[in-house]
Amino acid sequence: MSRKPPISDDQPRDKAGAKVVVLLLLGLVVVFGGLYVAAHYAAGDKVPRNTTVSGVRIGGHSQAQAAQVLQAGLADKVNRPIATTIDGQDVEVDPSALGLGVDYDASVAEAGGEESWDPVRLWNYFTGGDSFDAEISVDDEAYQAALAALDEQHGTPAVDGTLSFEGAEIAKTDPTTGEALDPADTLTALRAAYLQDDPSVVALELVDVVPDIDASDVQEALDTFASPAVAAPVTLSFDGSDVKVFPADYTAALSLVPTAGELVPTLDAAKLTEVVGSKVTAGAAVDASVALVDGRPQVVPAKPGVTFDPQQLEDGFLDAVAEPQGERTLTLDAQVAQPAFTTKDARALEVKERVSTFTTYFPYAEYRNVNIGRAAELINGTLLKPGETFSLNDTVGERTEANGFTEGYVINDGILVQDLGGGVSQMATTTFNAMFFAGLEDVEHKPHSFYIDRYPVGREATVAWGAVDLRFTNDTPYGVLIQANVTPSTPSSSGVATVSMWSTKYWDITTSTGERYNLTEPKTRRVDTLKCHPNVGYGGFDIDVVRYFDPVNGNTETRDDEVFRTTYIPSDTVVCTNPDATDG
Repeated sequence: MSRKPPISDDQPRDKAGAKVVVLLLLGLVVVFGGLYVAAHYAAGDKVPRNTTVSGVRIGGHSQAQAAQVLQAGLADKVNRPIATTIDGQDVEVDPSALGLGVDYDASVAEAGGEESWDPVRLWNYFTGGDSFDAEISVDDEAYQAALAALDEQHGTPAVDGTLSFEGAEIAKTDPTTGEALDPADTLTALRAAYLQDDPSVVALELVDVVPDIDASDVQEALDTFASPAVAAPVTLSFDGSDVKVFPADYTAALSLVPTAGELVPTLDAAKLTEVVGSKVTAGAAVDASVALVDGRPQVVPAKPGVTFDPQQLEDGFLDAVAEPQGERTLTLDAQVAQPAFTTKDARALEVKERVSTFTTYFPYAEYRNVNIGRAAELINGTLLKPGETFSLNDTVGERTEANGFTEGYVINDGILVQDLGGGVSQMATTTFNAMFFAGLEDVEHKPHSFYIDRYPVGREATVAWGAVDLRFTNDTPYGVLIQANVTPSTPSSSGVATVSMWSTKYWDITTSTGERYNLTEPKTRRVDTLKCHPNVGYGGFDIDVVRYFDPVNGNTETRDDEVFRTTYIPSDTVVCTNPDATDG
């Protein structure tokens, strides 16, 4: 039989002591916990007390406040020019122009100004703080632009080697090494000096810049392409025929373009097609036409031609031109080129007979022989299809010496003055009357400002390049062939200008001329110029000419009478007052 141990009087005392210890520990936890929380809130996101950034004390401030303090403390340094030398020359550079700046928020964060429960962070706040360099930011675009400006002022650009063609010759530019600031080394040196308390002068060094296209690249392009290109002609073979194209002709379509460090052969396909096309002109299609043969209109048949595929030429030419002599042949597939205006089209115009003709006469003057004759030469043989409009200015072209014209008298501001092409209005008047009696549609014509008695009154026209034109439209269903010729004047005989229209007659044209009315008197004008042409004046007047249309040859159209109303101003009497004036 067991016994229970006797109860000791010490047990109640032990339990009481344990409770005291526990309560004491809990009290300490509460006290230290409160102190820790208070320390955390005291530290917040403040920078450790003893912290400096680039010499500016920012400790004990919140991040936002520390950034402001740092910005204020660095203001002088941030805006201070950086003293440098470039190749021994003193140069001050503006940091802002270089894109240099300070990231204040990042600088504060790097210094440890962040909120945390980490006891190490709290300990560092109250007892720590180091010295840091500010975080420097760089605007790369601004930096590259500023560096380029410094290179332009103090450096020397590298020059690429080039090859080009001048006819059958090769022009070469030798490459040249340049000098420039090294972007990485320059930025490192400038960053290091940017915020120093007592910055020293930064020595910036120019380094060699090798051209993209150096001497070896030029030599390779010369050996593999340029020299072979001008060594011999290229033979184009198509449809059993060979055509040689020579370097002096085709090199205008060749170039060597710098690409990825090489001179790459490049072809202007349009220029090459033009060159080759000029060499195979005999194989080009020829449109049908209508011409006078032995005084009668005849259809000149169209001719098909042989041409080539420009794409096939473009695809193979660069390879062919780089081949050695004896292998420089490019075979092209022949293609039949059809004329745009066929023999059938020309026959359908039914140009069969002379439907009108008109002749004018002009007094002797060598400039008239030249200018009227040249205008007739350019007009003669013009073929107007139904619906087409004739323009004398477009057909004859600008009256220049290069176009075969010389100086003569023209009417300007009511008086005669000298200008290129004087006399061409004689051909305009003659052509206008031939059009008038052929029954074609008058689109634009302008009579002379005052009446010239060798022209039919109210039925005449003048022209001036870029200002006044003679235009008419073939509004018949047939083609119209214009024939123009001139018999030159001589000191003893008048010149003769004749224009005829050949077609199928569609209208029978008659005309009437009214009486002169609204008569006006001439004035006397005194001209004090070295070049003055005296003139005996005569009066001006208005006059009406009517054109009547009578349909013929099955024409069922009807057309109202057409009235041409002309106002002639007086031809003033001109008195030359300059004693040195010359008539011409």
